[in-house]
Amino acid sequence: MVERKKGKGSRRSRQEWQSLLAKLDGSGLGVGAFCRREAISAASLYRWRTLLREDGGEAVVRHRAPALVDLGTLNSAASSLSRFDLKLDLGDGLTLHLVRG
Repeated sequence: MVERKKGKGSRRSRQEWQSLLAKLDGSGLGVGAFCRREAISAASLYRWRTLLREDGGEAVVRHRAPALVDLGTLNSAASSLSRFDLKLDLGDGLTLHLVRG
């Protein structure tokens, strides 16, 4: 029998989602890349991850904390002489703008 890949509109069982989430955890990929590779929607993956956590499936659904990028400290003497301007694009048209100096 030929194994058919699940596509749009197909249904997966709870066990299949648990397996996919475990596969994501071990893949080293981000959610977007993993979903493209597996031909699943990120929205469905997030929904099932939440459902399985609520049902106590947290042992199956483990995810790493996002990495922190340490930019070091600002030297107070140097920062008083120069302007510090930081803009962060938070998505959906939201920007955080910090100015010092």
